[in-house]
Amino acid sequence: MIGLITEENIIWAARIHSASWKESHKEICSEPFLERHTVDSQIQYIQKEISRGKKFYMLTDGEPVGIISVDVNLIENLYVLPEQQRKGYGTSLLRWAVSRCSGIPTLWILSTNTAARCLYEKEGFRLTGKIHPLSETLTELEMAMHTAKRRILL
Repeated sequence: MIGLITEENIIWAARIHSASWKESHKEICSEPFLERHTVDSQIQYIQKEISRGKKFYMLTDGEPVGIISVDVNLIENLYVLPEQQRKGYGTSLLRWAVSRCSGIPTLWILSTNTAARCLYEKEGFRLTGKIHPLSETLTELEMAMHTAKRRILL
């Protein structure tokens, strides 16, 4: 089941975000930087993003396992608990988010995140050529859903 994140369940979303973010960034961030991404800091982050108009959703399968956010056509914050990955939850969340977009869904990925890129390409997303440098060695890459694939999913 996928439902809206509210003040009543935000702690679960923050736990997912914290654990998954640390796992996905452990190869590129220092230990002190990783440790700053606590459950409390992620609650504040999610609350701030919601106040800016993003909608956050949580996937529950007996217990909360993943989250995602959507802001018009921008998909962000796709995180699945590390021990629950490779079970289809990320695909389910991504498809849910795509169905919430009114136009062409877009997202940004870290240039080092090959697993995410494979998932997004499998689901019809393609690189747009837009990049956002984060450091001398790390960039974010924009991806947009190919419109033919979106018609098939919807």
